[in-house]
Amino acid sequence: MIQVYRQLIACCKTTFTCFIAATIIFSLQSCSGKGLKPWHTEKLTEEFTQDKADEVQSFADYLALEDRLFKQLDEKVYAKTESGPGHELDRYSSDSAADPRQHKPNWNRSFELKTENPRGAVLLLHGMSDSPYALHTLGQALNEQNYWVVGLRMPGHGTAPSGLRFINRHDMAAAVRLGMTHLAGQVKDKPVHMIGYSTGAPLALEFTLDALEGKTAPVPGSLILISPAIGVHASAALAGTKNTLGNVPGFSGLAFLQIQPEFDPYKYNSFATNAGAVVHQLTSSVASRIQSRANANPDIVLPPTLVFKSTVDATVSTNAVVDRLLNRLKPNRHELVLFDINRFAVVKSRLLIDDPAPLTDRVMDDAELPFSVTLVTNESSKTTDVVSKHKPPFTPDTSNTNPLDLAWPPGVISLSHVALPIAPDDPLYGQRPPENQDFLFLGQMAFQGERGLLRIPSDWMIRLRYNPFYDFLESRSIEWMDG
Repeated sequence: MIQVYRQLIACCKTTFTCFIAATIIFSLQSCSGKGLKPWHTEKLTEEFTQDKADEVQSFADYLALEDRLFKQLDEKVYAKTESGPGHELDRYSSDSAADPRQHKPNWNRSFELKTENPRGAVLLLHGMSDSPYALHTLGQALNEQNYWVVGLRMPGHGTAPSGLRFINRHDMAAAVRLGMTHLAGQVKDKPVHMIGYSTGAPLALEFTLDALEGKTAPVPGSLILISPAIGVHASAALAGTKNTLGNVPGFSGLAFLQIQPEFDPYKYNSFATNAGAVVHQLTSSVASRIQSRANANPDIVLPPTLVFKSTVDATVSTNAVVDRLLNRLKPNRHELVLFDINRFAVVKSRLLIDDPAPLTDRVMDDAELPFSVTLVTNESSKTTDVVSKHKPPFTPDTSNTNPLDLAWPPGVISLSHVALPIAPDDPLYGQRPPENQDFLFLGQMAFQGERGLLRIPSDWMIRLRYNPFYDFLESRSIEWMDG
């Protein structure tokens, strides 16, 4: 018996050794960097960094540097990318349907919407791997309400995925300071608000905390956070280690968490490991600083803050928004707007993996929450019509229910992290293709056939890209800043 036991152990050791060896070989092959294109590897030296503070002292300087950056992008990436038949969906193939330079303006770049006699100003901060396009519709609506608007292109964005390999939170913070200083100069004593989408939210919060501590100016009049990155998956903490290994010769593939074809003109599909590390650093820092400030019990922990969030979000945590942000703020100044899942579709389909009802029940039933909650949900499980249910702070009372004259579109079961700031009529991500058929459409598509046939990944297509309730988000944002 003992002999059999020893043989079994020896066999297991041999098997384990072979497994480890195979894993190492596979890792070396997968990390070799095969398949990386110029847009994954080229470093654009004309990108803004805080080290260029002497050269870039104003928003005008920032735009001038951005001009040089996009010329360098043409030379180092577009000029090295094939074009013509077979490349119609390649973002970096000149004159392709996905080439953002085909459209004016190019929403990958910073933009400014001016107005006479502004009632205030707004700085728009997009998310990680995004571009100013993500918030341009909301920015235009605010400008029509007489707000001076800047949509800031964050360093590393709007150009090539390689830009995310070299960004850091301090460069992005320096860019935010430039934008806020510029807007404060345009509107004098009028309030300057901040809208942060996804990773733009912790960037807005970092600036606000610095301003409240007297390290910068101005203190924002209010904050609007859309799908905010307040908490991310714990595995994001490992991104820093993986990113370091990505700089080792032979392991360049580790520089990216995901490599996909680049067919989206205004968002990277490939995601650099460094970007994941930066998001983790930002969210950790913001959560710690808010807790410290709340413990110090100042009169104002944050300016009035409005948060829009889908109850289901594969990118960031909804519970973190409650536990690490809103619950730590002073009472009666802040609000959470939650977009529920389609309760009518859930009853009909019976395909749901995980119902977020425990979360919605938690925030709607809790009489101790110091912030108000608005839940956008089905009027009942028998209809696709939606209502808003508003609950004031420190009460479970949800009797304030209002019809919104909006409904869930057929086939849509929930919103998503990327959907919230996008209008249904968006020509790129919207509900229907635009009349101009020359424009690439990546919105609601319904292709069926065999798997592996399309260049666009199936999981990419199933994710909702627009918000059927965008009008509510827009009007509520305007009301918040007006208030």
